[in-house]
Amino acid sequence: MSKKVSRRQFLTYTLGGTAGFLASGMLFPMVRFAIDPILRKGEKGNFHDVNLKESEVTDIPKQVKFTEHRKDGWYNPPKGETLTAWVVRVKGEIIALSPICKHLGCTVNWNSNPMYKNEFFCPCHFGRYYKDGTNVPGTPPPKPLDRYEVKVENGRVLIGPLQKT
Repeated sequence: MSKKVSRRQFLTYTLGGTAGFLASGMLFPMVRFAIDPILRKGEKGNFHDVNLKESEVTDIPKQVKFTEHRKDGWYNPPKGETLTAWVVRVKGEIIALSPICKHLGCTVNWNSNPMYKNEFFCPCHFGRYYKDGTNVPGTPPPKPLDRYEVKVENGRVLIGPLQKT
């Protein structure tokens, strides 16, 4: 006794199989995108010599530049990406602050507005930060500036990975 497949069942199986194949083709990239960070091995942060001696760090922020090699999607500049940090000594501790404002991502500068002396100032929307990177209450930035890891080796200041706040 043979069981025959009707025309309707054949079309249902064919369309169901095709729909399943197309759906898996669309879902696979989304699933891969979601789990890729879990599968990727973390990179250990490198420390960069910023050509600054420990004795040169004072309570007045000093801007330093350094180059970091990192791949960001398809963007991978061969000479690396030039980054900037503000290095200052606060209560005896050397800290390195990111110059990126936490309000809209503009660049902050030290002592650049005569109305706000001894503060980091963001010209985009008048964001202000104290010397230690904390935001001035009542100004647009919702959070303090991000800090870089800092260590001193052989009397030289080294800047490491960015620590998001």
